[in-house]
Amino acid sequence: MNVTVFIVDDHYMVIEGIRSLLQHDKRMELSGHATSTVSCMAFLQGCQPDVILMDINLGDESGIDLCKIVKDKYPSINIIGLSTFNQQTFIQKMLDNGASGYVLKNATQEELIEAILTVIKGKTYLSLEASRVLSKKTSTNIVLTRREKEVLELIADGLTNNEIAQKLFVSVSTVDTHRRNLLEKFEARNIASLVKIAMQQQLI
Repeated sequence: MNVTVFIVDDHYMVIEGIRSLLQHDKRMELSGHATSTVSCMAFLQGCQPDVILMDINLGDESGIDLCKIVKDKYPSINIIGLSTFNQQTFIQKMLDNGASGYVLKNATQEELIEAILTVIKGKTYLSLEASRVLSKKTSTNIVLTRREKEVLELIADGLTNNEIAQKLFVSVSTVDTHRRNLLEKFEARNIASLVKIAMQQQLI
């Protein structure tokens, strides 16, 4: 398995450090790097990597905003946020904007490779410190009806509205209503964010 990896960071020492961690692993194929939003988007016009390791703070620019731009235009790219910060707000914003993972810059070679291989499988990877920070998030005491809980679990399993409707013997419009209610209750931007928040709240 070859995983193409692209690095977005405004510090060349960080870029070289990541490159040195990954270059000897035969599963990793480094496709290049960018130091700004403009250079990143220019590269992606011609080539889309499997994974982007994205610094959340690109000098005067925001990697958090860039994450959303990239995911909106290239939804199949997996993004892992890279940062020296482990504040809850940064981690949550990256996840809300479509990131599949969050790793601190003090990560070991093993952790970085594990993160890349995890997100490639469609799963979310959080470094131990990032996971601890999010687990401290206070419960919002979200109350779900039995049907909403069923719909939420089926959404998390990856079922479409049609498939959920067939499984629960209800109309597609009913499922759509439950889906909208769930997004509203969890204050989630999209389904990926909904599932992540529900997992953090241990509701699925």
